[in-house]
Amino acid sequence: MRTSPKAMANIYFIMGVLFVYMATQSAGETVWNPTTMLLAIIATLDFGVALRLMRNHARHKNKQ
Repeated sequence: MRTSPKAMANIYFIMGVLFVYMATQSAGETVWNPTTMLLAIIATLDFGVALRLMRNHARHKNKQ
Protein backbone atom coordinates (compact mmCIF):
# COMPACT_ATOMS: atom_id res chain seq x y z
CA MET A 1 0.00 0.00 0.00
CA ARG A 2 1.36 3.40 -0.99
CA THR A 3 1.52 6.35 1.34
CA SER A 4 -0.51 9.34 0.19
CA PRO A 5 1.22 12.65 -0.60
CA LYS A 6 -0.84 14.33 2.11
CA ALA A 7 0.44 11.93 4.80
CA MET A 8 4.01 12.35 3.61
CA ALA A 9 3.59 16.14 3.61
CA ASN A 10 2.46 15.99 7.23
CA ILE A 11 5.48 13.87 8.15
CA TYR A 12 7.88 16.28 6.42
CA PHE A 13 6.18 19.27 8.07
CA ILE A 14 6.59 17.68 11.52
CA MET A 15 10.23 16.91 10.76
CA GLY A 16 10.73 20.55 9.71
CA VAL A 17 9.24 21.75 12.99
CA LEU A 18 11.52 19.41 14.93
CA PHE A 19 14.60 20.64 13.05
CA VAL A 20 13.62 24.26 13.74
CA TYR A 21 13.22 23.39 17.41
CA MET A 22 16.64 21.71 17.50
CA ALA A 23 18.18 24.70 15.70
CA THR A 24 16.78 27.15 18.23
CA GLN A 25 18.01 24.97 21.09
CA SER A 26 21.52 24.69 19.61
CA ALA A 27 21.85 28.45 19.11
CA GLY A 28 24.10 29.64 21.91
CA GLU A 29 25.58 33.11 21.79
CA THR A 30 25.02 33.49 18.08
CA VAL A 31 22.86 31.97 15.38
CA TRP A 32 25.74 31.76 12.93
CA ASN A 33 27.34 28.59 14.27
CA PRO A 34 27.55 25.67 11.79
CA THR A 35 25.23 23.34 13.70
CA THR A 36 22.42 25.88 13.82
CA MET A 37 22.84 26.75 10.16
CA LEU A 38 22.82 23.08 9.10
CA LEU A 39 19.66 22.37 11.09
CA ALA A 40 17.97 25.46 9.66
CA ILE A 41 18.86 24.42 6.10
CA ILE A 42 17.48 20.92 6.67
CA ALA A 43 14.28 22.40 8.13
CA THR A 44 13.91 24.67 5.08
CA LEU A 45 14.26 21.70 2.74
CA ASP A 46 11.70 19.72 4.75
CA PHE A 47 9.19 22.57 4.57
CA GLY A 48 9.79 22.88 0.83
CA VAL A 49 9.14 19.18 0.28
CA ALA A 50 6.01 19.36 2.43
CA LEU A 51 4.65 22.27 0.39
CA ARG A 52 5.42 20.49 -2.89
CA LEU A 53 3.66 17.33 -1.69
CA MET A 54 0.59 19.29 -0.56
CA ARG A 55 0.45 20.99 -3.96
CA ASN A 56 0.78 17.60 -5.64
CA HIS A 57 -2.04 16.24 -3.47
CA ALA A 58 -4.30 19.18 -4.38
CA ARG A 59 -3.61 18.74 -8.11
CA HIS A 60 -4.31 15.03 -7.92
CA LYS A 61 -7.52 15.64 -5.99
CA ASN A 62 -8.73 18.24 -8.53
CA LYS A 63 -8.11 15.85 -11.44
CA GLN A 64 -10.48 13.27 -10.02
